[in-house]
Amino acid sequence: MARVVTVNDRMQRGYSYELVAPIGEKFDPEFRPELTPAEMLSLGVFCGKYMTDCRAEFPAEWFSDARLASGRRNCRLNYFGVDASQKLSVWREKGWIYPDDPRGWFQWYCRYYLGRRLPQEDARQIGRWKAMRRHVRQIERHCEPGDPMCRPRQRQALLHWAYDSRKL
Repeated sequence: MARVVTVNDRMQRGYSYELVAPIGEKFDPEFRPELTPAEMLSLGVFCGKYMTDCRAEFPAEWFSDARLASGRRNCRLNYFGVDASQKLSVWREKGWIYPDDPRGWFQWYCRYYLGRRLPQEDARQIGRWKAMRRHVRQIERHCEPGDPMCRPRQRQALLHWAYDSRKL
C-alpha cells in the first residue's frame, strides 16, 4: 500500500502525494544521480537555505550533517563557497517550475528519491538533469584533473543537480 505524504510548509499547504516506490530505488534507467539528497545537503548546496522550512516532509537523517543557514542565505556554506543559483523568480519566468514542486528541481528530486512518481513530470525533470552533463564536459575539457577549484561556480551548479563534481 502506498504511503501518503501531506505537506504544510511556507510554500505549500495541504498538498499530498503518494510514495509508490521504495526510497532510493526503482529510478528511471536514464536517471543516475551521483549524490543522494542527504549527501547534497551535507556538502552544502543552495547557500544553505533550500530546505530550512520543510524538514518535516523528509527523513530526519537527511539533515543530521546538512549545511543549512540559520538566517539569510550564506553561500560560504556551499561546498565550493560560491553562489551558483538563480533566483526562484527567474525559474518561474522561464517556466521551469512545476506546480507540484514550487521550489524547483531539488524538491522534485527529493520527492522522487522518497518514492513519488509523476511520469510526465519525472520525464521532464530527468531530461533537464541529463542536459546538465554539458557542464561536466566543459569542466573535463577546460580543467586539469585533480584541480577542484577550476570553474567553482560550474562545479557548484553540478552539485545542485546531484552530479559529484568533486570527482572531475
